[in-house]
Amino acid sequence: MRLSTVFDRDQINSKLSSISEKLQDPEIYSNIEEYSALAKEQSLLSKNLAEIDEMTRKMQEIEEFISLGDDSLSQDILEQIRALQRVVDECYTTTLLSRPYDTCNCIVKLHSGAGGTEACDWVAMVYRMYSMYVARLGYKLTELDHVDGDGAGYKSITFRVEGDYAYGYFKCEHGVHRLVRISPFDANKRRHTSFLSCEVTPIVTHDCDIVIDTKDLVIDTYRSSGAGGQHVNTTDSAIRITHIPTGIVVTCQNERSQIQNKAAALEILKGKLLVLKEQEEQNKLLALKGVEKKIEWGSQIRSYVFCPYTMCKDHRTGYETSDIEGVMDGDIHAFVIEYLKYLN
Repeated sequence: MRLSTVFDRDQINSKLSSISEKLQDPEIYSNIEEYSALAKEQSLLSKNLAEIDEMTRKMQEIEEFISLGDDSLSQDILEQIRALQRVVDECYTTTLLSRPYDTCNCIVKLHSGAGGTEACDWVAMVYRMYSMYVARLGYKLTELDHVDGDGAGYKSITFRVEGDYAYGYFKCEHGVHRLVRISPFDANKRRHTSFLSCEVTPIVTHDCDIVIDTKDLVIDTYRSSGAGGQHVNTTDSAIRITHIPTGIVVTCQNERSQIQNKAAALEILKGKLLVLKEQEEQNKLLALKGVEKKIEWGSQIRSYVFCPYTMCKDHRTGYETSDIEGVMDGDIHAFVIEYLKYLN
C-alpha cells in the first residue's frame, strides 16, 4: 500500500468492498491459497482503516481542547498530541511496507560463520534476540530445524515467523551480523570477533510471477535425521532441491511425507528466487536514481560490540545505539524502521 492508499479512506473502502465480493463467491473456497491471501489483505486494510479513524478522532479531540482556551489543559493537549504522533507513526510505517511480499510470513535461517564455538553461541544469542522481538510484535515463532554447535549454541537454526508484515520487517535483517566481545570460552579473556549469516525468505501462498521450470531442478531424496518420530527416521522422505540456473539449494525434512517435503521445499525455493529478483530490481532502481549506495544482501550489515565499549551499529543506515542489552533483549525495531526508510 502506497501513501495515497494508506491515508485514503474512500480507496480503502473500495478495496474492502471488492475483496468482500470475492469472498462471497463460493468458488473461492476451492482455492485455499487465494482465499487466505484475500482474507489477510482484508484484515490489513481493516486495521489500516481503524488507524485512520483513530487518527481523525484524536485530531478532533485536540481541536476541541484548543478551542476551550484553558491554559490548565495544556498538559492534556500535549498528551493527546503524543498519542496522535504514535498513530501517525504507525500509518507511516505502513507506507514503508509497500512491496508485494511484505505482508507474507517468512522463514529465517541463522548460520554460524568464522569463530568456532564462539560463533555458535552467537547464533543462540541472535535467535534469542529475534524470539524476543517476535514477542514484542505479537507474532508467532516456530522453530523448524537446528544443528547443535560443538559445546555451545547452534551451528544453524531455522524458524518460521508468522504475523502481519513478518517478511517486511525481517527482510531488514538479511545479511551478516558481527559480534565483538570478551569470549566466555577463552580462559585468557581475550576479545573475539564472530560472525553469523541471517537469511530471510518470504512464504508466498498466492500467485507470483516466479515460474520454476522442472527442467532446471535436480531433486534428491535422503533419510531424515531430524525430529518427527520413527516414520521420519526410517524412510527417505527428506528432499533436497538444487536450482541449476542460480545454484540455490533448499532442503526440507520437517514434514512426514516426501510429497509434503517436496511441496514445502518448492515453496522455499520460490521465496528465495523472489528475494533474488527483489535485490536485482532494487539495485537497478538505485542506479536509475544515481544513488551510489547498494543493497548488499550478503555483506556485513550490523555490528554488536560489547567490549571495549558498548554499541550496536547498522552499517547500511548509520543508525546506532549504546544500549546493547536492550538490543539483545529484542529492542531492534528502530533499526528495522531506519532500514525501511533507507529502502524507500
